Amino acid sequence: MNTTNSVDPRVPRKNLLFKLRPVMRWIIKLRGSTTAIAGGFCLGTFIAFTPTIGLQVVLALFVATLVNVNRAAAVVPVWITNPVTMAPLYTFNYWLGCLFWEGPPVAEVSSKLIEITKTLASLDIFEIHAQVMTFMHLGKEIIVPLIIGSILAGTVSGAVVYFISFKLLEMLKRRKGWRKRKQG
Repeated sequence: MNTTNSVDPRVPRKNLLFKLRPVMRWIIKLRGSTTAIAGGFCLGTFIAFTPTIGLQVVLALFVATLVNVNRAAAVVPVWITNPVTMAPLYTFNYWLGCLFWEGPPVAEVSSKLIEITKTLASLDIFEIHAQVMTFMHLGKEIIVPLIIGSILAGTVSGAVVYFISFKLLEMLKRRKGWRKRKQG
């Protein structure tokens, strides 16, 4: 038996797409047009970049209903913002906003955001009022550049996610249709 790093052709390679197969199946099964599903992912990504911790899921559901995009697809990306990613994400958004609106030094704000992240991580998920009030105590000099940067980063990220998810959905649906024709 050869123990070198040769690849056995009988064993399927577990590449990234193979590992993402359940996710791809879930995406394909979402109800709605390709535009509505991609729009949901776009909306959820935009909301994930906004400093609306505690309200993001509710906001995604509400706005998705208003603009008639897929609600499930809108809720999933809001989890981009979580206790692990919140401080670096909002620090970047704040830095971006400071390019357009002057505020305190980024290092100072970053340390405040890390403290807020620790506070939010200790709160119960349903303590929405406390989560929102934690951010409100940052003050106008921090919140204004943070919101400006969040809107810019969310818009660009949402547009990129829309384009990628739209193309991916078209490819997956075309492939699924090809398989059905081939089997039928």
